[in-house]
Amino acid sequence: MNATSSQELTGLLLAWGRGDEEALQKLIPLVYGHLHAAASRYIANERRGHTLQTTALIHETYLRLVNVRKVKWQNRAQFHAICARLMRRILIDFARSRGYQKRGGGAPHVKFDEALLVTARPDANLDVKETAEVLRVSQDTVMRDWKLAKVWLLRDLRGGSHHGS
Repeated sequence: MNATSSQELTGLLLAWGRGDEEALQKLIPLVYGHLHAAASRYIANERRGHTLQTTALIHETYLRLVNVRKVKWQNRAQFHAICARLMRRILIDFARSRGYQKRGGGAPHVKFDEALLVTARPDANLDVKETAEVLRVSQDTVMRDWKLAKVWLLRDLRGGSHHGS
């Protein structure tokens, strides 16, 4: 970006900061290339199979920028730093929402051990310590196997694959 466009960018940022909404509309075409390059770098660093597209990241950044009201804009470096921070926050929020959905999202929570009381003889239940003694393994092994069994059961109930991952 040359000195003239840098000055123009700073002028637009200052105008936007004073409440000139049109300044933002003029600003975006000037910075789109930089935003696209930054978004591409961030997307490239995401895990394999990440579904958020570069353009979607730019658009979401723009939407969040429109709602920024408390920033006293100073220059293009500050603007790019804030855009970078917004992009990282968007990617974090996106990953968290994907993890939330992966772990059941808004599904009702059922306490696992209470839902599985299927024995006719209540005195047959063993606690972790007793189970470890009967199986001749550590309590940590019992808990690890218990967690694995819960994951396997949940995946099976959702129709997931038993092979791989």
